[in-house]
Amino acid sequence: MDDQNRNLILATALSFLVILVWFVVFPPPEPVRDASEPTEMTGELIAPPAPGTAAAPGEAPADTASAALDLPRVPVETPRLRGSINLQGGRLDDLSLKDYRERLEPGSDIVHLFTPEGSPEAYYALWGWRPGAGLDWDTVPGPDTPWTLVEGDTLTQGRPVTLQWQNDAGLTFTRSFEVDANYLVTVRDGVRNDGNATVRLAPYGLIARHGEPADLANFFILHEGLIKVADGTLTEESYSSIRGFRVSDREGTHASVVEVTGNGWLGFTDKYWMATLIPQPDQAFTAVTRYVPSRDVYQTRADLPTEVVGPGESAAVETMLFAGAKEWTVIRTYQNQLGIDRFIDAIDWGWFFFLTKPIFAVLYWINSFIGNMGWSIIVLTLMIKAVLLPLAWKSYVSMAKMKELQPEMMAIKERAGDDKQKLQKEMIELYKTKKVNPAAGCLPILLQIPIFFSLYKVIFVTIELRHAPWLGPFQDLSAPDPTSIFNLFGALPWAAPPPGSILALIFIGVLPIALGVSMFFQMKLNPAPTDKTQAMIFAWMPWVFMFILGGFASGLVLYWIANNVITFIQQYFIMWRSGHRPDLFGNMLGGMRRKKDRPAK
Repeated sequence: MDDQNRNLILATALSFLVILVWFVVFPPPEPVRDASEPTEMTGELIAPPAPGTAAAPGEAPADTASAALDLPRVPVETPRLRGSINLQGGRLDDLSLKDYRERLEPGSDIVHLFTPEGSPEAYYALWGWRPGAGLDWDTVPGPDTPWTLVEGDTLTQGRPVTLQWQNDAGLTFTRSFEVDANYLVTVRDGVRNDGNATVRLAPYGLIARHGEPADLANFFILHEGLIKVADGTLTEESYSSIRGFRVSDREGTHASVVEVTGNGWLGFTDKYWMATLIPQPDQAFTAVTRYVPSRDVYQTRADLPTEVVGPGESAAVETMLFAGAKEWTVIRTYQNQLGIDRFIDAIDWGWFFFLTKPIFAVLYWINSFIGNMGWSIIVLTLMIKAVLLPLAWKSYVSMAKMKELQPEMMAIKERAGDDKQKLQKEMIELYKTKKVNPAAGCLPILLQIPIFFSLYKVIFVTIELRHAPWLGPFQDLSAPDPTSIFNLFGALPWAAPPPGSILALIFIGVLPIALGVSMFFQMKLNPAPTDKTQAMIFAWMPWVFMFILGGFASGLVLYWIANNVITFIQQYFIMWRSGHRPDLFGNMLGGMRRKKDRPAK
């Protein structure tokens, strides 16, 4: 057993070594910090006003924003979205997700994604044109321009709406919105020149977020903040990283600028929700990320190439806006059908993406038949154990042979005494003679550890597990076990301690207790180590893990329980087939049979 214990410690150490090597060989991309936002646009286009002024793109004055919801608006109503377009600025600043609620409690409000400027945590998207030489900002529609609705009455699937604004120089601007059945809004900005002079205009789209979100997780395995794909390269920056960008102007604005030559998109991502600007595939654009300290505003902007519009001519550009839940099937469909490069990577798969992606795909496939994520996790566990069965078989057979060698190993230790070199030499000779590999038990453990971490990542970040029910009180597999010893799992007439409190860590639920019990029985298939310190550590390990994992997602704890039960059955059967029937009850009573069978000195 001493060698088996060392194998377990060695396997754990090797797993962390693999993770460390992965970080070194495949480090996350470094943020772009040296590029500053240009003060002028290409060609003869004039520079925008300084940030914080009324005319700067995305910088609407605060006094006009307080009554934003009372301004003229165009309703947005689809099977999955509800909101409105603000005619002042032609911006989309009111959007809610009808399929998702903030909490599980009955009557909980639906999730609000976009909110108008002036409200807490304002979050919105707007579009506009930057004027070229000979024009000023009054000649193009800005963030507060009063648009007129000229076509449609409610934005819904199959029924677009069109807004219009005219200036005094003969330019007529139009903006049409079209929405699909899910979360994609297509915005078409057009301009017609009825004047006498050629004009140069550069279209842009912008997403602004005022301050960091209040529910920011700030958890090291989850990315929240800027997400961007530029010519195949994925970049993720936290809000603190954006604040660390190089100062780009006298006003102290921090900015990063990346030229995208062919395909890309950018925006902000939360744990489950996302808003991104998506130029048309193969459309070159400039990806700008900004932070304005004076107003605590984060921005992502897509600047499209300049349009030259002569007298009597027109120009138009199209961009897409994804604003909704990061559902795997929806995002994958947009990537495959619309050619949005690496859009599936909007879900934070992590560094073990080569495991998290297939694990989730299989889990999703299983759930399509079962319709219950809890049972799907159990079936997934069975499939993983079936795939690893050949390795597990070799491991358990080797462990059974190692157990048969225990008397001889004890005799060698007694003969060697404190001579470590002699002990090691005789042990190696014994392994060669009996054709036993003491490290055979390491590989299944090495594979289980990254699989466990990958499943933890899947349960933590995918929206398909959010509020996913199993049975009874387990109505959210992404949340910790809601039951508690404190109220005898609901039998007593008082509530369980709130999640995250100290009492919740002590008065754990039924799933963590089942985890500890299953781990205890699994470990008792083998007698306790002869070393007293190791024996004490292994005796306490199930109960320590029971409390450590008590606050983890219940779906992950369910996986570990299923894994322990299946492992117990596999190990018992394989050891029995190998000619060694495990003395489970004897091991539970302290290894009395092991002491009885020990050879006399």
